[in-house]
Amino acid sequence: MPVPRVFVVARNPDAGSSLPCLLRLPVGPDGIVLKARDSWPRTARVYCHEADAWPDDPEVLEAVDVRSCQRRGPAIDLVLDRSRENRSQFVFARIQGGRQAIFWQSARTARQARPNVGLPTRASLAGPLAILVDTHERYPWRFARQQATTERRPLAAGALAGEVDGAPVAAAGTRRRASPYGAIPRPCPPRRGPAPLVAALRPYPPS
Repeated sequence: MPVPRVFVVARNPDAGSSLPCLLRLPVGPDGIVLKARDSWPRTARVYCHEADAWPDDPEVLEAVDVRSCQRRGPAIDLVLDRSRENRSQFVFARIQGGRQAIFWQSARTARQARPNVGLPTRASLAGPLAILVDTHERYPWRFARQQATTERRPLAAGALAGEVDGAPVAAAGTRRRASPYGAIPRPCPPRRGPAPLVAALRPYPPS
Protein backbone atom coordinates (compact mmCIF):
# COMPACT_ATOMS: atom_id res chain seq x y z
CA MET A 1 0.00 0.00 0.00
CA PRO A 2 1.55 3.35 -1.00
CA VAL A 3 2.35 5.89 1.70
CA PRO A 4 -0.34 8.64 2.00
CA ARG A 5 0.64 12.10 0.77
CA VAL A 6 0.93 13.31 4.34
CA PHE A 7 3.95 14.59 6.26
CA VAL A 8 3.84 13.03 9.72
CA VAL A 9 5.76 14.01 12.84
CA ALA A 10 5.70 11.52 15.72
CA ARG A 11 7.47 11.03 19.01
CA ASN A 12 10.49 8.76 18.85
CA PRO A 13 9.65 5.66 20.95
CA ASP A 14 13.34 5.38 21.88
CA ALA A 15 13.36 7.57 24.98
CA GLY A 16 17.15 7.48 25.22
CA SER A 17 17.71 8.90 21.72
CA SER A 18 19.09 12.41 21.27
CA LEU A 19 16.73 12.75 18.29
CA PRO A 20 13.25 12.85 19.91
CA CYS A 21 11.15 13.19 16.73
CA LEU A 22 10.28 10.80 13.93
CA LEU A 23 9.47 12.16 10.46
CA ARG A 24 7.83 10.32 7.58
CA LEU A 25 8.25 11.74 4.09
CA PRO A 26 5.98 10.51 1.26
CA VAL A 27 8.83 9.62 -1.10
CA GLY A 28 8.73 6.32 -2.96
CA PRO A 29 6.35 3.45 -2.30
CA ASP A 30 7.44 2.97 1.33
CA GLY A 31 8.27 6.55 2.26
CA ILE A 32 11.39 7.75 4.07
CA VAL A 33 11.56 7.67 7.88
CA LEU A 34 13.98 9.97 9.69
CA LYS A 35 14.87 10.67 13.29
CA ALA A 36 15.16 14.41 13.93
CA ARG A 37 16.32 16.75 16.65
CA ASP A 38 13.23 18.97 16.30
CA SER A 39 9.80 18.97 14.65
CA TRP A 40 10.61 21.87 12.26
CA PRO A 41 13.71 23.98 11.38
CA ARG A 42 12.39 27.14 13.06
CA THR A 43 15.58 28.76 14.38
CA ALA A 44 18.38 26.63 12.95
CA ARG A 45 19.01 23.70 10.66
CA VAL A 46 17.87 20.43 12.20
CA TYR A 47 20.12 17.38 12.21
CA CYS A 48 18.40 14.15 11.08
CA HIS A 49 19.33 10.51 10.76
CA GLU A 50 17.68 7.66 8.91
CA ALA A 51 15.45 5.45 11.07
CA ASP A 52 15.02 1.72 10.69
CA ALA A 53 11.23 1.78 10.24
CA TRP A 54 8.02 3.60 11.09
CA PRO A 55 6.55 2.25 14.37
CA ASP A 56 3.32 0.24 14.31
CA ASP A 57 1.54 2.49 16.83
CA PRO A 58 3.28 5.89 16.80
CA GLU A 59 2.42 8.83 19.03
CA VAL A 60 1.62 11.32 16.26
CA LEU A 61 2.39 14.95 17.08
CA GLU A 62 1.43 16.44 13.71
CA ALA A 63 0.13 15.32 10.32
CA VAL A 64 -0.04 17.77 7.40
CA ASP A 65 -1.14 17.23 3.79
CA VAL A 66 1.68 17.51 1.28
CA ARG A 67 1.48 19.67 -1.84
CA SER A 68 4.84 18.56 -3.20
CA CYS A 69 7.64 16.25 -2.07
CA GLN A 70 10.31 15.74 -4.71
CA ARG A 71 13.82 14.38 -4.67
CA ARG A 72 16.30 16.62 -6.52
CA GLY A 73 19.73 15.02 -6.53
CA PRO A 74 21.07 14.88 -2.96
CA ALA A 75 18.11 16.85 -1.58
CA ILE A 76 14.37 16.49 -1.01
CA ASP A 77 12.14 19.57 -1.34
CA LEU A 78 9.02 19.48 0.83
CA VAL A 79 6.02 21.81 0.40
CA LEU A 80 3.15 21.45 2.88
CA ASP A 81 -0.47 22.49 2.44
CA ARG A 82 -0.58 25.23 5.09
CA SER A 83 0.05 28.95 5.24
CA ARG A 84 3.04 28.99 7.62
CA GLU A 85 6.09 26.77 7.99
CA ASN A 86 5.24 25.19 4.67
CA ARG A 87 8.53 24.99 2.71
CA SER A 88 11.65 23.15 3.71
CA GLN A 89 14.44 20.98 2.34
CA PHE A 90 16.31 17.88 3.47
CA VAL A 91 19.95 17.81 2.34
CA PHE A 92 21.74 14.45 2.27
CA ALA A 93 25.49 14.93 2.58
CA ARG A 94 28.68 13.05 3.40
CA ILE A 95 30.75 14.36 6.29
CA GLN A 96 34.27 13.59 7.44
CA GLY A 97 34.87 9.86 7.53
CA GLY A 98 32.31 9.17 4.81
CA ARG A 99 29.34 9.05 7.18
CA GLN A 100 25.97 10.29 5.94
CA ALA A 101 24.49 13.41 7.51
CA ILE A 102 21.03 14.81 6.83
CA PHE A 103 20.23 18.47 7.46
CA TRP A 104 16.69 19.85 7.46
CA GLN A 105 16.47 23.53 6.62
CA SER A 106 13.98 26.19 5.62
CA ALA A 107 14.50 29.43 3.71
CA ARG A 108 14.43 31.28 7.04
CA THR A 109 17.20 29.24 8.65
CA ALA A 110 19.29 29.46 5.47
CA ARG A 111 18.90 33.26 5.54
CA GLN A 112 19.92 33.43 9.21
CA ALA A 113 23.05 31.44 8.39
CA ARG A 114 23.88 33.98 5.63
CA PRO A 115 22.57 37.34 6.95
CA ASN A 116 24.26 39.46 4.23
CA VAL A 117 22.95 37.39 1.33
CA GLY A 118 19.46 37.59 -0.16
CA LEU A 119 16.92 34.84 0.36
CA PRO A 120 17.55 31.72 -1.73
CA THR A 121 15.21 31.42 -4.68
CA ARG A 122 13.14 28.32 -5.27
CA ALA A 123 15.58 27.26 -7.95
CA SER A 124 18.47 27.42 -5.46
CA LEU A 125 16.65 24.96 -3.23
CA ALA A 126 16.88 22.32 -5.95
CA GLY A 127 19.99 20.96 -4.27
CA PRO A 128 23.33 21.93 -2.77
CA LEU A 129 26.38 22.78 -4.85
CA ALA A 130 28.82 19.86 -5.10
CA ILE A 131 32.39 21.05 -4.46
CA LEU A 132 35.50 18.89 -4.84
CA VAL A 133 38.43 19.61 -2.50
CA ASP A 134 41.95 18.55 -3.45
CA THR A 135 43.35 15.89 -1.11
CA HIS A 136 46.56 17.91 -0.69
CA GLU A 137 44.72 20.98 0.60
CA ARG A 138 45.51 21.18 4.32
CA TYR A 139 43.01 23.81 5.43
CA PRO A 140 40.15 23.90 2.92
CA TRP A 141 37.08 26.07 3.17
CA ARG A 142 34.37 23.95 4.85
CA PHE A 143 31.24 25.70 3.45
CA ALA A 144 29.46 24.85 6.71
CA ARG A 145 26.86 27.62 6.34
CA GLN A 146 26.24 27.37 2.61
CA GLN A 147 24.06 25.06 0.55
CA ALA A 148 27.03 22.97 -0.54
CA THR A 149 28.56 19.55 -0.05
CA THR A 150 32.28 18.81 -0.21
CA GLU A 151 34.21 15.71 -1.20
CA ARG A 152 37.96 15.05 -0.97
CA ARG A 153 39.46 13.97 -4.30
CA PRO A 154 42.83 14.35 -6.07
CA LEU A 155 42.52 17.26 -8.51
CA ALA A 156 44.60 17.85 -11.61
CA ALA A 157 44.43 21.61 -11.08
CA GLY A 158 43.22 24.00 -8.42
CA ALA A 159 42.45 23.53 -4.74
CA LEU A 160 38.67 23.48 -5.29
CA ALA A 161 36.54 22.39 -8.24
CA GLY A 162 32.89 22.35 -9.21
CA GLU A 163 31.29 19.04 -10.16
CA VAL A 164 28.54 18.28 -12.68
CA ASP A 165 27.35 14.73 -13.46
CA GLY A 166 30.19 13.23 -11.44
CA ALA A 167 33.01 15.05 -13.24
CA PRO A 168 34.97 18.25 -12.33
CA VAL A 169 34.11 21.12 -14.67
CA ALA A 170 35.87 24.19 -13.21
CA ALA A 171 38.61 24.89 -10.68
CA ALA A 172 39.58 27.65 -8.25
CA GLY A 173 42.91 28.25 -6.53
CA THR A 174 46.41 27.84 -7.94
CA ARG A 175 47.45 24.34 -6.99
CA ARG A 176 48.95 22.55 -10.01
CA ARG A 177 50.38 19.17 -10.85
CA ALA A 178 53.73 18.48 -9.22
CA SER A 179 56.48 19.81 -11.47
CA PRO A 180 59.37 17.50 -12.43
CA TYR A 181 61.64 20.53 -11.94
CA GLY A 182 60.55 21.03 -8.34
CA ALA A 183 58.67 24.28 -8.88
CA ILE A 184 56.73 25.42 -5.81
CA PRO A 185 53.03 26.25 -6.44
CA ARG A 186 51.95 29.77 -5.63
CA PRO A 187 49.84 30.09 -2.45
CA CYS A 188 46.10 29.73 -2.86
CA PRO A 189 44.02 32.91 -2.37
CA PRO A 190 42.36 33.60 1.01
CA ARG A 191 39.27 31.60 1.90
CA ARG A 192 36.16 32.81 0.18
CA GLY A 193 32.49 31.84 0.19
CA PRO A 194 30.52 30.41 -2.75
CA ALA A 195 29.77 33.69 -4.53
CA PRO A 196 33.43 34.81 -4.90
CA LEU A 197 34.39 31.19 -5.59
CA VAL A 198 32.06 30.99 -8.57
CA ALA A 199 33.55 34.21 -9.93
CA ALA A 200 37.05 32.70 -9.61
CA LEU A 201 36.23 29.45 -11.39
CA ARG A 202 38.10 28.66 -14.58
CA PRO A 203 37.72 25.75 -17.04
CA TYR A 204 38.99 22.45 -15.71
CA PRO A 205 41.82 20.87 -17.77
CA PRO A 206 40.81 17.82 -19.79
CA SER A 207 41.90 14.47 -18.40
